[in-house]
This record gives sequence, structure tokens and C-alpha cells, in this order.
Amino acid sequence: MKRFVLIAVAAAVVVATTHVRAMISEQVKIDSGLVAGIASGQPSVRVFKGIPFAAPPLAENRWKAPQPVAKWEGVRKADAFGAPCASGPAGGGRGGGRGAAPGAAAATPPAPVAPPREPARSEDCLYLNVWTSANNANDRRPVMLWIYGGGFTGGSGGLAWYDGENLASKGPVIVTINYRLGSLGFFAHPELAKESGHNAAGNYGMMDAIAALQWVKKNISAFGGDPSNVTIAGESAGAIMVGALVGSPLAKGLFNRAIAQSGGWMGLTMGRMTPGQTAQANGTKTMEALGVKTIAELRAKPLNELTGLSAGGLIVDGYVIPEDVSLTFQNGRQNAVDVLTGSNKDEANFGVCGGGGGRGGGAPMTAETFKANAQRKFGEAADDYVKLYGVTTDAEAQPANHMACADEINWNMRQWAVAQAKGGKKAYTYFFTRIPTLNGAPSPNGATHTAEISYAWNNPKGQATQTWNDVDIKLADQMSSYWVNFITKGDPNGNGLPKWPEYKDLMGGRVMILGDTVQVETAAPTAKLSFYQAAFQRLLKTTGTN
Repeated sequence: MKRFVLIAVAAAVVVATTHVRAMISEQVKIDSGLVAGIASGQPSVRVFKGIPFAAPPLAENRWKAPQPVAKWEGVRKADAFGAPCASGPAGGGRGGGRGAAPGAAAATPPAPVAPPREPARSEDCLYLNVWTSANNANDRRPVMLWIYGGGFTGGSGGLAWYDGENLASKGPVIVTINYRLGSLGFFAHPELAKESGHNAAGNYGMMDAIAALQWVKKNISAFGGDPSNVTIAGESAGAIMVGALVGSPLAKGLFNRAIAQSGGWMGLTMGRMTPGQTAQANGTKTMEALGVKTIAELRAKPLNELTGLSAGGLIVDGYVIPEDVSLTFQNGRQNAVDVLTGSNKDEANFGVCGGGGGRGGGAPMTAETFKANAQRKFGEAADDYVKLYGVTTDAEAQPANHMACADEINWNMRQWAVAQAKGGKKAYTYFFTRIPTLNGAPSPNGATHTAEISYAWNNPKGQATQTWNDVDIKLADQMSSYWVNFITKGDPNGNGLPKWPEYKDLMGGRVMILGDTVQVETAAPTAKLSFYQAAFQRLLKTTGTN
């Protein structure tokens, strides 16, 4: 009888402990010293915030490749987010970098106001954050490194939107990073090119992402992550950078997979990348306008005096980005990695395509404006474009422009997937249609740009005005499971999830519809895909010629 009781007690202990998983040690040793993390809101997840992955890009380090972190003695507290990156004298930005719900009215702050989640923006900003549910350093969990959106002028890795505890509780180690923005991250000038040793200037923000990936290779095993199983992921500007990283030889071997949400190396819609010479010429003009003759003088200026410096995002610098990445992909020279790509039904409502087609789009769209825009963008194919969208009256113009914006982004994400499939890698594509509920009502902007983020992160608290119902909760659980499966094995499919087919052929492939219900699309929009693909082929003939 006594033996039976002991066995029963032991069994009860085993059952109880299966529900309380051990967390990795509070203190973790990385190459620069010891860091001490804290418990997160999930019982199984520990978070390490504000870990420096490069030296502060101040003074002589301004507009230089990331420099090594100075080692420290003792234990560094990793219990608070580092400062988000400043973009220059003025902040802001669009494309997924806002902390509030897109399109929602600003909420009245509560009284008393809670302390800010992050410090004020600063040049000293090269920090990353790690969420892990690993039990110990030998767990070898898959890793996702997230690159935020924000139009290359806003956003940060510490936004509540990207809180990694719910994703990490499903298995992977989640890393979010900061990278330099605006004129501090993408300013180009001939003097900077000369001193670089590579005749290249600009793309400092992208170099930051590469430095963070190198940090992951060296250190993520200490958090229970697998440095040989890394996925990069991003939305909007972050997805644009993901595309450039897939195309960059400097990033080869640093990751196995890529997730791109509403963005590719060209941007959201098709276009040529900025040549390095153009960026350097613009940098020279704006520096002269400041009355500054040398980079040394410019580095000596305080941040608030850097007004008007030219910077427009990624640059074909000949080193980090050797050529327009469209040519890289066209010729199969990109890094061979699995991809998961996709876009949203109402992208235009965020104002991402301009032209009066969405929020902040300027003057109302008319039939004549629609036709003029088509002529400017598609030239000889303009009439076919107008017929494709059936625009004959002013009333038809704005809805057509709205639809065309989403269609072109949808084509962009599909053609990227096909490019990876041609290289023998696995590719999956989605189309997000769920209209989020904000303050208890459907969002007036529909399934707009950025709307899918909270679902992929399974994060109902990421935006203050978000109010999920049962449909939202189910969709977020499904989407985050798809994402975790892809991060883990390069395939989003798993038990209890609708089957997601691989995407291999632009006209014959099928994307996954992520909406009120999750299902494979019944038919591809072949006429539209054919039009945009033909337009892209014409663009490629002139890309890189000047």
C-alpha cells in the first residue's frame, strides 16, 4: 500500500510538472558579457531586452558600418528596451512603424499616463531583444529575426506590436532588432564611399541588420536557439529589406528562410532601385545646402542640425547591394532560401500607392488622372491597363486605383515566391482578407496594409484599439501556427491546419486566403498577373542601364 501511494505521488508530480516548463537561466553569457533577462507574461518565456549588438553609431561611427560592441564586466540588466533609432531631426514614417492601429483615431491617454514602453529616439540605438521558451542552451530551437516596417524613417523592434512572447511560447526563439533610419541609415556621399574601402555609401541600416544576423550566429545558442536554423522576417519596409538581404551576397549563409509581408526589394509595387551615383549626387547637394564641406564637419554636428539631408532607403551601392536586386533575381543569383510571402486585400487604404487611391492620397482620382498615371507608369500598355480595370467614368476611377494597388502588390509577392521555387526552394504565398475589429467595430480601412501583423504574431494586445472576437482569435492561432511551422521546417503545414499548397507557378499556383475562413483560393487572377508580369519584363530591359 505504501509503495502504491509513493508511485501515485510520483505520477502526480510528473503530471504537474508537464504544465510548468522550466525557463532558460536568468543569466546568459554572450560574447560581450553576461546579460540578465526577466520573465515575460507567458509562464514559459523569458525575455532579454536592450542587448547591444554593435557599438553606438555616434561621432566617428556615424555613417560607418556597425562596429564591435565593447565588452562589459559583471552582469548587464536586459530588462528594458533600448532607444529606437532616430531618423534625423524629424521623426515619423509610414509603412508599419506606428504603434497605434492604422487608420484609427488617436485614443485619449489614460490618467495617469503609463510610463513609455521605450525610451526616446536616439542615435545610440543598435539594440536587439530576445524572447525564448527554451529550457536550456542545448535546446536548439528555430530562430526568427524580425525587421520592422516604417518607411525606413520610423518603427522599432520594441513596439508592443512585435512583442514576441506568444510566438516564442509556440517554440521558436524570437529576435527583434533596431536599425538606423532616414538620413542616419541611408545617407550617401562620395567621401563616405571613398572611406568605406568598398567604394560604397549608404545602406547603413541594412548593414545593421546583417550585423544583427552575425550576432545571432555567434550568440543565439546561449538562449537555446539554433544558429543554423534562422528565418528573417519583416513587413513593409522590413519586407523590402528582407528582399534585399535575400539578394545580397553579404548575407549569404546567415539565414535559411525568409518571410515577407507586404513588400519586396522593389518596394510594394514594381520599380527600379536607386543607383548609388544618384544617391551620392543627392547627398552632395543636400550637404552643400547645409553649408558643410566635409563629412568630418557633418559628423561633428548635433543631430538637430542635420536638417534636409537626402536619404531615400535602399541603394544599389555596388557592395551590400551589388546591382538592382531585380536583376539578381532574374538571373538566379539570389540566396537560395525558402520563402513565405503575401499581401493584404486593402493595401491602398494605408496610402501606400498614392494617387488618390487611399488614405492620404491627395486629390480625388478621376478617370483622366487614372489614365495619365497609367500612361506614365506603363507607357504603351496604358490602354490595356485602363481596360483591365474598366475605368470609363470618374466614379469608377478611385475604386479601380484602390484595387490595382493591391493587385500589383499581390503580383509582386507571388513573383518573388516563383523566383525562389525556380531555384529549387520551397515557396508559399498568402492573401490576407480579414477586416480587423477596432473598438468593437470593423475597421473602416478594411484589411489594410499592416492589418495582418497582429495575427501573425498572435498578439491581440499589440494595438490599443484592437478588440478581437472568436473569429480573430481563431485566425491568429492558425496564422501564428503557420508562421511557426515555416520558421521551424520551411513548411507552414501542420496538424489541425488547412493544407497550404506550395507556390511554384505564377499563373497556375494558388495562394492561401487568410480571412474569416482559411482556404486555398479558387482561381488565380491570371489576367492581372499576366499584365503585371509583362510590365515587369519591360522594366527589366531598362533596369541597370544607367
